[in-house]
Amino acid sequence: MLEYIDGCLKDDQMHYVLLDEVQLVDEFEDVLNSYLHVPNADVYVTGSNARFLSKDVITEFRGRGWEVRVHPLSFREICEAKPDVPKEQLWLEYMTYGGLPQVVTMTSDEERVAYLKGLFKHTYLKDIKERYDIKLDDDLEELIATLASSVGGLTNPRKLADTFHSVKNSKITQDTVKVYLDYLQDAFIVERALRYDIKGKRYIDTPSKFYFEDLGLRNALLNFRQVEMTHLMENAIYNELRARGMSVDVGEVVWNTKDDDGKKVRKALEVDFVCNQGYKRSYIQSAYRIPDDEKREQELQSLRRIDDSFQKIVIVGDHSPRYQNEDGILFMDIYDFLMDERSVVI
Repeated sequence: MLEYIDGCLKDDQMHYVLLDEVQLVDEFEDVLNSYLHVPNADVYVTGSNARFLSKDVITEFRGRGWEVRVHPLSFREICEAKPDVPKEQLWLEYMTYGGLPQVVTMTSDEERVAYLKGLFKHTYLKDIKERYDIKLDDDLEELIATLASSVGGLTNPRKLADTFHSVKNSKITQDTVKVYLDYLQDAFIVERALRYDIKGKRYIDTPSKFYFEDLGLRNALLNFRQVEMTHLMENAIYNELRARGMSVDVGEVVWNTKDDDGKKVRKALEVDFVCNQGYKRSYIQSAYRIPDDEKREQELQSLRRIDDSFQKIVIVGDHSPRYQNEDGILFMDIYDFLMDERSVVI
């Protein structure tokens, strides 16, 4: 490899070296390091998810390179690729089959389903098992399926291990579950969102939420049986916010009140997303439907109890006009949010 590349660098002009699946090259770290001090060589490297992890690059080349995170296609990009298809139809397809480029180019549901199932089993799972020499692969698959079934729900390794013990009759430990969760995050299958106490201004380490990098892969895991639009929309909003470069946490608002008997109690309300970019912030609630005033009040409770001046937004799943209520909370529909990169101003 070195001999070939060196043979191409025959002058002082800038040369761009693009290496795909670089993990297949023996001692690839030495190959890449050899070009760190070559002024006219600009090297770009890609590799399979689980065999060539971003943390490997960071460890080997700390301070000497940059990581560029590539996400599945956004809903906006899919609309640009299919301008003649109604957005409502594309939204349903996106929530079902996700945004992997090859899936978007396919025309039949059967083709998409077969591709996604095969991709997960023969690429994602195979890479993880081979990289970490996992023997109890049934537990790994069950763990991913459990996460897929509980998108938008708070969980932790201990709770997941207890589920395995009681329902699956498995002896998997919470330490093993934690290790497996790390593997899935390293392979870009899921991403963990930490809980943040908004008033206390501190992180709550556990439990947390896990969102899938691609909705199509998530649905393929469950054989497209559990397509709950409420949870999938929440996952889609999370992915869009992350793709826009924001750090995203799950918010919690705690306050002191009294119960029906007049006793003092502490209550906690959830804010779906706390979005940060530098010193700026936005709070976002995902509401697939707001059919009545009771549901509207439910969605607004936590936002109203946040006493800072950062932007507060409710994203609704069906067509609705964009407006700001008397509390300064902005309402917009999912299409406005996804199609306008500046819909959340941070």
